[in-house]
Amino acid sequence: MFNKILIANRGEIACRIIKTARKMGIKTVAVYSDADADALHRLMADEAVHIGPSSSAHSYLVIDNIVQACKKTGAEAVHPGYGFLSENRKFQEALSAAGIVFIGPDAHAIYAMGDKIESKKLAREAGVSTVPGYLDVIKNPEEAVEIARSIGYPVMIKASAGGGGKGMRIAFDDAQCIEGFVSATNEAKLAFADDRVFIEKYVDQPRHIEIQVLADGYGNTLYLGERECSIQRRHQKVIEEAPSPFLDEETRRSMGEQAVALCRAVKYKSAGTVEFIVDSKRNFYFLEMNTRLQVEHPVTELVTGLDIVELMIKVAAGEALPVTQREVRLHGWAVECRIYAEDPFRGFMPSTGRLNRYIQPPESSAVRVDSGVYEGGEISMYYDPMIAKLVTYGDSRTQAIQYMRDALDHFYICGVSHNIPFLASIMAKQRFVEGRLTTNFIAEEYPNGFHIADLPPENPDILVTVAASIQRQHADREARISGQFLGHEMVVADEWVVRMNKSNHPVSVRTTEGGYDVVVNTKRFALRTNWDFGQPLLRGTINGRQICVQVERRGVDYRLLHAGTQADCLVLTPLGAQLASYMPVKAPPDMSRYLLSPMPGLLVSVAVSDGQEIKAGETLAVVEAMKMENILRAERDGVVKQIHALPGDSLAVDQIILEFENTKAA
Repeated sequence: MFNKILIANRGEIACRIIKTARKMGIKTVAVYSDADADALHRLMADEAVHIGPSSSAHSYLVIDNIVQACKKTGAEAVHPGYGFLSENRKFQEALSAAGIVFIGPDAHAIYAMGDKIESKKLAREAGVSTVPGYLDVIKNPEEAVEIARSIGYPVMIKASAGGGGKGMRIAFDDAQCIEGFVSATNEAKLAFADDRVFIEKYVDQPRHIEIQVLADGYGNTLYLGERECSIQRRHQKVIEEAPSPFLDEETRRSMGEQAVALCRAVKYKSAGTVEFIVDSKRNFYFLEMNTRLQVEHPVTELVTGLDIVELMIKVAAGEALPVTQREVRLHGWAVECRIYAEDPFRGFMPSTGRLNRYIQPPESSAVRVDSGVYEGGEISMYYDPMIAKLVTYGDSRTQAIQYMRDALDHFYICGVSHNIPFLASIMAKQRFVEGRLTTNFIAEEYPNGFHIADLPPENPDILVTVAASIQRQHADREARISGQFLGHEMVVADEWVVRMNKSNHPVSVRTTEGGYDVVVNTKRFALRTNWDFGQPLLRGTINGRQICVQVERRGVDYRLLHAGTQADCLVLTPLGAQLASYMPVKAPPDMSRYLLSPMPGLLVSVAVSDGQEIKAGETLAVVEAMKMENILRAERDGVVKQIHALPGDSLAVDQIILEFENTKAA
């Protein structure tokens, strides 16, 4: 067994690998860039080596720097995690040449299976079902259009070296094909240093279901069940679960056997994932193989009881797998939510900044948190916006979902925007609860984007009760303070009005032992809690039912989050509520004459110039953030008055990029 390994990655996956290595008695070496000087993975490892500037192209993707870090520290092996160099055969070859073990497959398997074009050719030869498509390299947009027409729209344009949703576009016509080809090649070159793309038929109403495989050097190749990964946004997985609520045992076995056959065809060794697209009749087609550890591997670990990272390390050290296919059993159900630093209310734009407060839900046999951040740390613009992976496990799918809803309530993040309200909303969707999933789920359930209206409270009286009780606690404290001055005792009224989402809710609140008794619209609620001012989470019971509500003071009102609901509550006296109804509402400033950056990022290009006439739908600029290109288009016709930012500028959110002559463009 190895004495010391280096993790050629960052963030939550580096921390997760360090935990297993520590359990196995193996010392660890972290590598870090300028942006990650204070990152958690650097602090957790036994040693750490600086490998370059913040940009991944000059740090985490520089093979020589990582090889030198191994030599400097005496690391005998490297675990690549996922992303970065995890599927780069040149990296594996460089390590091998230096006498360092790559914890993963050999260079031949990485090339054959990691390359999306070559893997599809091999899959066909091995008798694996594949999606119709054109598997050779496409030279230019014109050729892409010709191929797409021959296949028939809609088509999927995909990076050959891609993964994680990078370098993928759907095209329904020639114009989208041309634009998709350009964007996909640009993203692929940026993320993988490989701009090759291919085209295949887009399957309507598909499910994305993948098989976890594991193989050693002694001819043992296993499949560890499947993962349902259909909940995606922009081809990026958001929620995963194991097993799938759709597969039957026969389909599971057939998919698993085909995945194993594919692995044996290239003498695969280590952990990997064979991804399939499955239609409504359970016909399945090979998509690609990821020759690495997957982001969503924890759900498989929970339902099988196996530590996949530990088995990868053991296989790389020359050991045989300790289990057989017959011994692989699936028990219970696991669900994973990816917590991202992004604003779902602003089109899921990435969010960067400091984590002023960061409180994870307590871990248990039912709750697991894989995270690479800590309170006070920074979310950088240079890398993927994932903050953590929240995973829950239960005896049934219903139980696992309920545990997830509770855990999301307990996950508190302040300082950057995050997608927890969006995840909680999905968990509450009846269609999700019933398991009626496709990769179009998010587009169909949120056709106009995600808004506050998508978060109706499970019971609005819950948040009204909490808001009124907080205000009563505040009033009681003021009364106690005033009572310290003779003749200045305050009498606290029981009657209040909670203004929530532009509606007034008259309430009566009385202090009692261990909490408050509240009446809302003749309904009685007994809130029992030991919450105090400054605590971001109010934990307790309402009528005996456990609750956890996130509390944020915002001036004179409170922002409360519970069960996927976000509400701003202002608690007033009855007279105050009456007078407030006469207060004028301040109109927001008119910014329609400006194109604003929707996120912090790098301005890649500006497609217009001063004085230029533009038409609705025309590309105005491209902003890159978190390794993704975002095209900003004109909403209406107009004329450009002045360019305020230049390509190469680092933009803040809502920074002005350009100004229009009139309000007909945006």
